[in-house]
Amino acid sequence: MRSAECDSVFDVVFWFIDRALNDGEYLQPQKLHRMLYLSQAYFVVLGRGKVLMPATFIAHDSGPIEPNVFRLFASNDRAYVEHLMAPDTVEHFLDSLWRKFGHHSAEYLTRMIKSQEPYAEAHANGPRTEITLTAMARFYGRSRTDSEARIDGVPNARMVLKPRMMRSQTGEPVAVKPWVPGRAPK
Repeated sequence: MRSAECDSVFDVVFWFIDRALNDGEYLQPQKLHRMLYLSQAYFVVLGRGKVLMPATFIAHDSGPIEPNVFRLFASNDRAYVEHLMAPDTVEHFLDSLWRKFGHHSAEYLTRMIKSQEPYAEAHANGPRTEITLTAMARFYGRSRTDSEARIDGVPNARMVLKPRMMRSQTGEPVAVKPWVPGRAPK
């Protein structure tokens, strides 16, 4: 089992709901499930052995869903669920993902995901088949050229994560990325 960056899937659910409300948008349940699925898939690729949230996605006829979230939001009443704020690194990742996919409709995201290998393979195995993290990592971690990304709608994981922007001492915007030490000379 891989360790998760967030304590619960609901930490991410309520981040997306709040973000949509801040943008003046009602987040449809189907779009919420697609955004959760994409966030888990891209985080598996970028997380170096971590998952974003403890969640299982299944291939439902309507597209990939997280069954616990589906069951909780099946009624029209908004249930109270204790959730925590996402860590800063997760918030930056979710913000990048929202900027990349949040403007698309639920229908567009559903069509895009249903045409992709991880969902199609799981759905072919029958209803409620789990979409594995391995299948997600293999598909979303694959390198694509810009033209391939335009054709299949799947950007490289590095294209999803935008560099963190901060200001220099003179007020100029600068991209910030973590420092990774080089190899020691032999």
